[in-house]
Amino acid sequence: MKPSAVAAFCPGHISGYFKKISGDTIASTGSIGAGIVISEGVTATVRPSDTTSISIRQRSSMGTSFEVASGSPILTHVMEQLGVTASVITECMLPIGAGFGLSAAALLATLTAMNHLFDRGMSAEEIAQYAHAAEVTHRTGLGDVAACQGGGRVIRSGPGIHGLIERRFDMPEPLYAVSFGPIPTPAVLGSPVRMDRISSAFPKTTPENVEDFFRFSRLFSERSGLITREVKTITRLCDAAGVPSSMTMLGNGVFAYGRKAHDLLMPFGHVYEFHVAATGAHVVEGLA
Repeated sequence: MKPSAVAAFCPGHISGYFKKISGDTIASTGSIGAGIVISEGVTATVRPSDTTSISIRQRSSMGTSFEVASGSPILTHVMEQLGVTASVITECMLPIGAGFGLSAAALLATLTAMNHLFDRGMSAEEIAQYAHAAEVTHRTGLGDVAACQGGGRVIRSGPGIHGLIERRFDMPEPLYAVSFGPIPTPAVLGSPVRMDRISSAFPKTTPENVEDFFRFSRLFSERSGLITREVKTITRLCDAAGVPSSMTMLGNGVFAYGRKAHDLLMPFGHVYEFHVAATGAHVVEGLA
C-alpha cells in the first residue's frame, strides 16, 4: 500500500573554510573547501496535498517541537519546478542560519521524501542537482549540498555536486558546538568585497589530518574577517586547553572536537553534541 506520508533525514554540514567558484552555469558554480558532515540535521515529513504548505519547526532539548517559520521560498521554488504540491514539515534540533548547513539539509531531506512519496524516480544525483541550484540561486549556500551527499570530514576540490570530494572518517570522538545566532548568508555571499577577502584567506594547501583542518579553519576565520568577538574569546580558551576549535561557517558560533570541549563550552550557552555523519540523505520511514 502506498504510504500516506514519507519522512527523510539529511545531515547538516559545518564548513571550516571555503572559496567561491563562479562557473559558466549554476551547476558549475559553488565552492571548494573543507568541512564536517554532522549527525544532526533535518527531518522532512511530506504528505500529499492539493495545495502546498510548509512548516519549519525546531525541536528543543526537552523534545518538544515548535514552529519557527511558516513557508519557505526556497522549498516552494523547488516544488514548483517539479510540479509538486504537498504538505511539508521540516524539523531540526540545531539553530537555523547558524552555520550548520540546515538549508541544504532541508532541501535534500524534502526532495528525498518527495521523490519516494510521489514515485518520481529521481536518482540521488538528480535530487542534489535541484538542491544545489536552489541554494546558489537563493544565495543560501555554495557547497553544503555537495558535502551532504555523503558523510565524513570532507575536502572539496571542485565546485558543484560533481566536484572532487574526499571523505575521511577519522574523528571518532564527539563534536560540540555553541551558537550566538546567525550571520546572514545572502549578505555575505552577495558582497563582492567580502567574498574577495574570503577568497584571499583560503588556505594554500589541503589538510592532511584533523589538526590541520582545525588550524586552517581558524586561520581562515581570522584572515577572512568573519570571526566575531564571541568566537575569538571561546577559541582562545580552547587553544589554552589544547582543544581543537573553530568558527561555524557561516554562523556566529564555535564547534570544537573531543570530550574536553563540552565543559569548556558550557559557560557560553546550550551545548550541542553530535558526531561525524556516516551517510547522506535517506528515507527514514514510510507511513501507511
